[in-house]
Amino acid sequence: MKLKFLSSIFFALFFCCFALERKVSEASLTVGGQHAELPPRGWNSYDSFSWTISEEEFLQNAEVVSKRLLSSGYQYVVVDYLWFRRRVKGAWADSLGFDVIDEWGRMVPDPERWPSSRGGKGFTEVAKKVHDMGLKFGIHVMRGISTQAVNANTPILNPVKGVAYEESGRVWRAQDIGRREKACAWMKNGFMSVDTNLGAGRAFLRSLYEQYAQWGVDFVKNDCVFGSDFDINEITEVSKVLTELNRPILYSLSPGTGVTLDMAKAVNSLVNLYRLTGDDWDTWGDVASHFDVSRDFASAGMIGAGGLQGKSWPDLDMLPLGWLTDPASNEGPHRSCRLSLDEQKTQMTLWSMAKSPLIYGGDLRKLDETTSSIITNPTLLEINYYSSNNMEFSLINSNNHLKADDLVITRKYGKVKKRSLLYRYILHLTSCEDRSAKGWVSQVVESELDRVCWRWSLGTNKRLLCMDKRKPLLTSDQEMVYKQQYLGKHHLLALDSREFCLDASPKQKLTSQELKGSSFSRCKWDANQMWEFNVNGTLMNSYSRLCATVRAVKGATGSCGVRSWIATGRTGEIYLAFFNLNAATTTISAKISDLDRVLPGRKLKKGSCRCTEVWSAKDYGPVADVISFNVAVHGCALFVLKCA
Repeated sequence: MKLKFLSSIFFALFFCCFALERKVSEASLTVGGQHAELPPRGWNSYDSFSWTISEEEFLQNAEVVSKRLLSSGYQYVVVDYLWFRRRVKGAWADSLGFDVIDEWGRMVPDPERWPSSRGGKGFTEVAKKVHDMGLKFGIHVMRGISTQAVNANTPILNPVKGVAYEESGRVWRAQDIGRREKACAWMKNGFMSVDTNLGAGRAFLRSLYEQYAQWGVDFVKNDCVFGSDFDINEITEVSKVLTELNRPILYSLSPGTGVTLDMAKAVNSLVNLYRLTGDDWDTWGDVASHFDVSRDFASAGMIGAGGLQGKSWPDLDMLPLGWLTDPASNEGPHRSCRLSLDEQKTQMTLWSMAKSPLIYGGDLRKLDETTSSIITNPTLLEINYYSSNNMEFSLINSNNHLKADDLVITRKYGKVKKRSLLYRYILHLTSCEDRSAKGWVSQVVESELDRVCWRWSLGTNKRLLCMDKRKPLLTSDQEMVYKQQYLGKHHLLALDSREFCLDASPKQKLTSQELKGSSFSRCKWDANQMWEFNVNGTLMNSYSRLCATVRAVKGATGSCGVRSWIATGRTGEIYLAFFNLNAATTTISAKISDLDRVLPGRKLKKGSCRCTEVWSAKDYGPVADVISFNVAVHGCALFVLKCA
């Protein structure tokens, strides 16, 4: 009888452990065979609610995701920043003293906005309701520790023992670990880094993420630790903690202002998502600014590289479509997306071709059918998940022959029947192995100043485009940290405006005062603006590791900008996207015979491909050799080619 009783207990424990293991295993499988095997999809509250969202509003949006978007792979619902801030008079994005913290200096939800958090429950009840909808729950967190906790000098929790952290015979507190000199650049009153060299600093970070796991969190968006606020020590420590939890949590970094390839390569194995740009909002300039950076990271092989317990994905930021609020607003959704329908299709197409995570930002309670059809387009979602060999495709032609990142310089030479003959000199980036990149010369113009110029041709010393070369000026402690990285690198100054430097890959729309539309922007400590002049006559950019070259195009100047991306499908189809960044309808074309110059193992013959265009749903049938399309202003065309 006793043996039978013990056997019953054994089998009960066995099945209990098996069920628990299966539950943890299933949680690890986000959308594939390993952690973040595919680019995550979901909804985030920031674009529509800023920081003011309530529990009721959040759960209402989660319910829409479950009913209308989950079948399309959208499974994460994320509460963005300041869920711990009281929504009272005087509270805003960078105010101080309005946050709710526990006795250990950790942020907890504002109980007025999140009533289920009362009694020390945190987000436990919200996470349970989200999980019951078949979704996964995420939160936004800031770097390190809050200024409010440091000012209060709260004790640090020892997460192993559940008591105050003691070391060297004393209790450690917030002021011992907080680094005021490392305050978040865009929220200086809010948060600062912790000293991860200290046991107490590491214990504090561990206590945070163990608490998130206890709440049922599946996704953490860690802000102000990447890009311009890079803190590799905190990222490394948090990643280590996440690997040791009994609950898998996706790890995302934000924002991406000032991100470099070297910086991304230092973190991609530690995380699952990392932002490439600053905040993306519903302006055409913001959309257009993503073409350069997505190209660079794709060419560097960063899409789907090894990540935390799985893969990592360069993140182009949320999709600000539908019903929105304004940046850093103190109010919820109150206006429609300002992008045109063509611009919205362009954004969704680029995000899909670049295999960026797809995180919708609009208030889903007002999700209209047009917007829904864009973000759930089955071809785009197929590309986003399962395509390969994703890259920018440069072998295209247009009726203006220019690309979006070209710097146009116009000079007049001679007269033809009282009309000036115009030449456009186009500065663009190419491989440093390309012979056309070897045309730069350097000359001393002052004792402390060199000038870099492009020669008219390789056979002459006649100068065409000149820029002054200057070592970058250090203006902050943050810049001093990275000065070793840029030894031998220079800013290249515009001769007619010494405050502006050549920018290889601008990340945001420039104002009219900042030479809007050109490749110059205000000088800053940024790898995009760091250049290295080589003795072989090349000028290499520190960000992309590509070299600058100049070419001449005869004809009148005008608006310019066409791009194209290419990828292959899992059943052999070819995806080809045309993008028109111009302010006028532009004809873009490509040859079928050029496609296999970039696609491995393909040998395409004329007439071997059938073509359909996704947005118009038009079937073009067999294509002889050239695909040509009149693309609308800021619009795109997406072709699916099935080739013999």
